[in-house]
Amino acid sequence: MADESSSAAKDLQAEMAVVAGEGGAAADKGKTDHSGGNLSLILDIPLRVTVELGRTKMVVSELLNLGQGSVIELAKLAGEPMEVLVNDKLVARGEAVVVNEKFGVRLTDIISPTERVEQLGS
Repeated sequence: MADESSSAAKDLQAEMAVVAGEGGAAADKGKTDHSGGNLSLILDIPLRVTVELGRTKMVVSELLNLGQGSVIELAKLAGEPMEVLVNDKLVARGEAVVVNEKFGVRLTDIISPTERVEQLGS
């Protein structure tokens, strides 16, 4: 599993380099050259990463009645993959894990580069 996650992360990094304009041989090898080229210009740009467990709609009166111990029903089934969004664009799906008593997400599916580029237009 760790090898698959590591491989998926390297693939995502290489694909992001292609979308960012790095392209070429570095992306084909699954590695990116952080020392130069266009990619180095964007490495420090902050991105909002969201992991979405589920969604629901409620009216204000329901929201005001929430208290400690309240349960909010989500529009997703238990066990369904969580969505990983970067700046509100879907980039991956994953499952919840616990690491050192903190929640995390193990990526199980990386969205293809074609699908991600199509999302940029929407």
